[in-house]
Amino acid sequence: MKIDMNSLHEMLLSVQKPARYTGGELFECVKNEREVDVRFAFCFPDIYDIAMSCLGYRILYGAINEHKNFWCERVMQPWPDFEKALTDNGVPLYSLESKTPLSEFDIIGFTLQYEMCYTTVLNMLRLGNVPLYSNKRQGLKNLVIAGGPCAYNPEPLAEFIDLFCIGEGETQLTELCTLYDRAVKGGWDKKRFLKEAMNITGVYAPALYRTEYNDDGTISAFTPTEAGVPTKITKRIEQDLDSMYFPKTQIVPYIDVVHDRVTIELFRGCIRGCRFCQAGMLCRPLRVKSVETLTRQASELLECTGHDQLSLCSLSSSDYPEIERLVDELLKLTEHKKINLSMPSLRIDNFSKELAEKITRVKKSTFTFAPEAGSQRLRDVINKNVTVEDIDRSCKMSFENGNSSVKLYFMIGLPTETNDDVAAIADLSAHVVDIFFSVDKSKRNRHVTITSSASIFVPKPFTPFQWEAQDTLEQVFEKQALLKEKFKGIKAQIATHEPYMSEIEAVLARGDRRLCSVLYEMSKSGARLEAWDEFFDRQAWNAAFFKCGVDKDFYAHRKRGFDEILPWDFIDAGVTKKYLKKEAENAYSGKTTRNCAEGCTGCGAARLTKGGKCDEGICPVY
Repeated sequence: MKIDMNSLHEMLLSVQKPARYTGGELFECVKNEREVDVRFAFCFPDIYDIAMSCLGYRILYGAINEHKNFWCERVMQPWPDFEKALTDNGVPLYSLESKTPLSEFDIIGFTLQYEMCYTTVLNMLRLGNVPLYSNKRQGLKNLVIAGGPCAYNPEPLAEFIDLFCIGEGETQLTELCTLYDRAVKGGWDKKRFLKEAMNITGVYAPALYRTEYNDDGTISAFTPTEAGVPTKITKRIEQDLDSMYFPKTQIVPYIDVVHDRVTIELFRGCIRGCRFCQAGMLCRPLRVKSVETLTRQASELLECTGHDQLSLCSLSSSDYPEIERLVDELLKLTEHKKINLSMPSLRIDNFSKELAEKITRVKKSTFTFAPEAGSQRLRDVINKNVTVEDIDRSCKMSFENGNSSVKLYFMIGLPTETNDDVAAIADLSAHVVDIFFSVDKSKRNRHVTITSSASIFVPKPFTPFQWEAQDTLEQVFEKQALLKEKFKGIKAQIATHEPYMSEIEAVLARGDRRLCSVLYEMSKSGARLEAWDEFFDRQAWNAAFFKCGVDKDFYAHRKRGFDEILPWDFIDAGVTKKYLKKEAENAYSGKTTRNCAEGCTGCGAARLTKGGKCDEGICPVY
């Protein structure tokens, strides 16, 4: 079955940005459906503009399509105007490449980049006429899988997803497609396939496990229900990034998207060990691409796309071991063509004047720094390892280089935080303004724009702060009011985040299977796109929690004990629980931990590499 193109054209005439729904872009992958064995719908639970800006989405789309007998197609959540047009006309959600309804696909895969996308996952299944609950999907047709950073706590979606792919998916997904093809041709039933799939490193089938609870609501046991099913799921990693798949082309959208540029990935992992940062823990161990590989990949993508911006992507770009040589090589590709080179993830403490000058040769850009906390005491608690001297030096270099705009990222609600720590955010922002005016007028611009952003701390799995309670709404409102008062009279702007949304994010981040009923109720109410402020419905969430008898405070605002079984404890993410406990204790005493380049701290992540050890010597990358 295909969508009738005449009726589709009629609907597209009445909606904003119809190019979101047409496909047909340069470098999309179109195959003959009769010549492929497995059809894979790669679903992004947000709109086209966000999906086409996601590097991971591009990589996995290409990795699957590299195999001639697999066809991966794109499916995104429509904006409400087109969603209404679909439902009013009885047209199901479809793929961009072939206009095939979602329910026609063999495998339906979701990338989970953010907890607030969970309701959109269910909405897309509903729009595609796919049963929401996994036990309602019999046989192997419409196998629903999910991966991405949020898959490291899969339990809030456990009743809807057949398989979670935990870790890095470049080879994991193709192995899963190969097994699926074998299962279909062999006539396997669904249970047999799920059990066999769990032999693939990082694959988890929630239907083969059960959770038991204590009288106080905490977990008493998490156990397999089938013989031979592992008790521990180890995340999947790619060992060698130089030989790993990376696309030589990328789809060029017809419309502007959020990140309309070429992006290359410098390395995976992070040496820093910030105690609030989930990505920094999940992406370990550190693995680095060579300068030669990065230069080749950048050249190929710039040549085929014609983009005028090249972005260097990683958790901390300036930590790349050969960053100066890499930038020199990339400038040979970009400078004469007036292509802007950007590094969005810079460390304040290792940002050199030479680097600043090089990356702003083509275009002056806004520099973004993340002190995270205003006071040195709290920066030590979170192991940021950034001093006021580091901030002074980096901001002064930026201003002397002709930049007049700096963004500063902070958080409120961090463990041990006091009102003095909150007020220090305003003090540090004012200090950055003073640095600008201290620079000689001949070296700086006439005007300065300092924008500080204060997000709300959300304790996340697999971090040293995974046991912490999130601030209550009352505490957050008090701190936000204090912050806004302190910014009066400062030549800097302050932006704060939505407290209610951050509370739900915390609930979903640390929730268990009891949240499945809440998500189902939200789906029935029409919830979707809740990462967007205009679609977040606080009243609907409260009603769903009440109807399902679930206390959101139990998940968001309760401190856990070190001995409590956490919903994600069955996953081995590399970094050990012992290490996370030690780092939590160091936080309470304000003790910092060195970074990996200075000496191994024994986090455990290198166990996942071939022959790797994690308690001996210096990080091998440095």
